Amino acid sequence: MSDLEDKFVGSILGLALGDALGARYEGGPFGQALWWALGVGKGDLLRWSDDTEMAMGLAKSLIEHHGVDLGQLARTWAENADWKRGYGSGARKLLARIREGEDWRVANRAIFPDGSFGNGAAMRAAPLGLFFHDDATELVRAAESASSITHAHPLGIEGGVLIARATAMALAGPLDLDALREGCHEDEFRDRLNIAKDNMERDAVKRRLGTGIEAHRSSVTAVYVASRFTEFVPMIEFIVSMGGDTDTIGAMAGGVFGARYGSVALPGDALERLEERGWIEKTARELYSVAAER
Repeated sequence: MSDLEDKFVGSILGLALGDALGARYEGGPFGQALWWALGVGKGDLLRWSDDTEMAMGLAKSLIEHHGVDLGQLARTWAENADWKRGYGSGARKLLARIREGEDWRVANRAIFPDGSFGNGAAMRAAPLGLFFHDDATELVRAAESASSITHAHPLGIEGGVLIARATAMALAGPLDLDALREGCHEDEFRDRLNIAKDNMERDAVKRRLGTGIEAHRSSVTAVYVASRFTEFVPMIEFIVSMGGDTDTIGAMAGGVFGARYGSVALPGDALERLEERGWIEKTARELYSVAAER
């Protein structure tokens, strides 16, 4: 396996593992109890959430269509959505409308008239960064389009583009926060990426960057931690200690981290317990093969 192929595998596995490890601490006592209840009978299996489900749907769509087919991608997400994976209420309603036949260009503003500015587009964006890593213009175009299926608000779209760009950048080396900042259009992202150049303790990260579900309050945080940590487990522990949207920040940071350091940098004991690890790894390899043909 080539170094680049291993980074594709590391990114997708890192996304799923960060999601699964963070999901156990998501949503306060009630949310954590519910996640535990849904996993009764599955032992020590590390179960992933909607973050990984949608990212895998995106990866499979890229493989099958050799690029982004918006109509097919919208249907894939809608038809494959398993509500037990922890989808938010807005996402459930939007995807249900698409499943019932509504055009995604109508559905993406039916729940939120101005479009959603949540981090749902960012959480699943790593496969786009991998697939289009060698074409910056096409990467941004694809990320904007794929994000807009569910997140029509500029902030929601920017979150998806940022994580896709960070993932592509990580394949080549360390993250350049100034370059990421220069590629952003929204001040909420530009300002936070400027702050992210500072070395901060946990409470400062929570206060200055944020850990909420809004794209600009969590995707930059994910980029920050992915740029600061060289070991996966301490990075996830830091994310969990901050609270907030731990599964999605874990997924975003995990995808970027894996693209930087490859699958060899992921904890083997946790990977052994990762739900459907073999299928995820196989899909990542297929994504690499199709991307290499472009």
